Amino acid sequence: MNPKEIIARRIAQEFSDGMVVNLGFGIPNHSADFIPESVNVVLQAENGALRFGGTPTAQTSDPDLGNSGGMPITLLPGASTFDMRTSFAIIRGGHVDMTVLGALEVSENGDIANWLIPGVLSPGMGGAMDLLVGANKVIASIQHTDKKGNSKVLKQCKLPLSASGVVDMIITNLAVFIVSKDGLVLTEVAPGVSVEEVLEKTEANVIVADNVKEMVLA
Repeated sequence: MNPKEIIARRIAQEFSDGMVVNLGFGIPNHSADFIPESVNVVLQAENGALRFGGTPTAQTSDPDLGNSGGMPITLLPGASTFDMRTSFAIIRGGHVDMTVLGALEVSENGDIANWLIPGVLSPGMGGAMDLLVGANKVIASIQHTDKKGNSKVLKQCKLPLSASGVVDMIITNLAVFIVSKDGLVLTEVAPGVSVEEVLEKTEANVIVADNVKEMVLA
């Protein structure tokens, strides 16, 4: 299982019945392919869709239907589509229970940088800043290290912030962290990953929970 699938599968375990969940582009959108069969979650795309499911096949794909990353989606019974103004009224009105966004960096106190690397072409901030302050719970999804092995879970973010102190949970391909008032708490590790490996590859200060569990990736 590749790192992105590990993260996407673990994200899907946070879905529960009746939740309105916004998914950002990239790995978060991929989590729609792993919704547990027993869970009736209402997924929202910031570009104007409510109640969608997994990726369609080439035969069932509709070019007019896409998620926040422009990839095809499957609308479920009872789904609706609408304009961007309505979508952001939902977000800014506090009607999104949880948002899951990709990140470039996250910090131990819940800061997130996910929109700009100075000097590198950026697609822009999109709706991230609205979601980070409008959603009731924020999950940051991120590969634990960069290509050189440097931690992306930091004491302080080095890139321009999208929002400060808003992240509640961090899901990486190695671990799950809860951002608490006391600091960053390690609660889960991926299959085959030890607590020691997570600590070695994490720049941030980490509090190890008394009972660290193995991620469920069903």
